[in-house]
Amino acid sequence: MTDVYRALADATRRQILDLLVGRDGVTLFEICSRLAESGTGSSRQAISQHLGVLEECGLISTEREGRTKLHWLNTAPLREITRRWPIDTRGTD
Repeated sequence: MTDVYRALADATRRQILDLLVGRDGVTLFEICSRLAESGTGSSRQAISQHLGVLEECGLISTEREGRTKLHWLNTAPLREITRRWPIDTRGTD
């Protein structure tokens, strides 16, 4: 199983997650198009592999609608990070 930290270490995977924050239920075609607009030079196959890593560690979930596969963001693994290392919000200067 892929580690959440390893998944987040890659800039393209973080871009995919950023994209899903704004809009859930996104197809591979839409993800590829949006990343191409932002200047990411990854192929469709490479992006598909990135999605596989994100799905394996639980950061995204997928659902099939006919021949279309939709991708949703799952923030539960990120909440575990904040439980492990809580953020001090007291504003230490």
